[in-house]
Amino acid sequence: MLRLSKKADYALLAMRHLAAHTDRGSVSARELAEAYDIPAELLAKVLQKLVRGKLLASHQGIRGGYGLGRPAQVISVADVIQAVDGPLTVTACSDTDQSCDQYAKCNIRDPLWRIKDRIVSALAATSVAELVVDAPVVPTADPMVRPLSVVRR
Repeated sequence: MLRLSKKADYALLAMRHLAAHTDRGSVSARELAEAYDIPAELLAKVLQKLVRGKLLASHQGIRGGYGLGRPAQVISVADVIQAVDGPLTVTACSDTDQSCDQYAKCNIRDPLWRIKDRIVSALAATSVAELVVDAPVVPTADPMVRPLSVVRR
């Protein structure tokens, strides 16, 4: 079964939240952790991986926090998952890791790799902006901030 890690789940929650609240500039890690009941230390590590992957920008100062590193329309779900978890895989073996005892005789490896390629293509074709359209907006801690209006096409 294909399953995202908790870190990838948290990364996607954070990216979706930031995409829905781009008008705020930046959002603190603490605010994100509280909004989604995510352990703050774990979320901070996830956010740092997203910064290293240039998907988020970190802003210092009183109104500091995190904001998208580029427009949500050009950040794919695959980008987010790979920034946090590394390359997507569905089998223990890969082109570079042939240590499996059945590698030479395996008759399902290539079909599974083709399936993985389709999954990666689907994730790469889905932008973070699309996640905003498909999910309700979580309120922010700032009462002066209103959620973005979303128009479906």
